[in-house]
Amino acid sequence: MFYKQHKLRFSCTGCGDCCHGNPESHYVAASGAEIERIRRHLGIGQNWLRRRYLERIGPQEFGIRILPEGKCSFLGADGKCSIYSLRPLQCRTYPFWPEIVMHAKDWQREAKKCEGINRGNVVPVDKIKQALLKHQND
Repeated sequence: MFYKQHKLRFSCTGCGDCCHGNPESHYVAASGAEIERIRRHLGIGQNWLRRRYLERIGPQEFGIRILPEGKCSFLGADGKCSIYSLRPLQCRTYPFWPEIVMHAKDWQREAKKCEGINRGNVVPVDKIKQALLKHQND
């Protein structure tokens, strides 16, 4: 596995590029508990949260909507996450996702999208393993 054989560097620059995607095929994965914490933080009802911020991805499953312009519903005009302290696991563990760190080509492809990849300090393998483990348990 690539991440075990190579020293991966990452330092978030706060650019917000990872908060963008194709609104036709992407959403930000969030558990029911994460969505509930966000709802309580915003002080709004479930129906308003669903209408304004969520995308239905299953009968009882929701994800955070990517807006038509391609940005996360919670990415502010200032380019910062408006729910940063409550951001879902998907956001907290980026870029240490299985589909990114297992193979060199995937890590390099992601580096073209994220200016923080291959910058900064080497991330300890244990930290990467912890992030991967969180994805397995989610």
